[in-house]
Amino acid sequence: MVKPQDKDGDVNMKKTGLYDNINAKRDRIKAGSGERMRKPGSKGAPTAEAFKQSAKTAKKGKSK
Repeated sequence: MVKPQDKDGDVNMKKTGLYDNINAKRDRIKAGSGERMRKPGSKGAPTAEAFKQSAKTAKKGKSK
């Protein structure tokens, strides 16, 4: 996983996970990077097992 960097190039110590990486890529695409999301089942795309594993460690959102 790639460590996120701030403006000064310092590496943040926050651990990135599957959803952080997906959201970061969506933000890059929205900004016009020219990248595309991989199709489910293609080489390098997250598997259903990867989503199940990340759901186990996901933080619960605040309820209203």
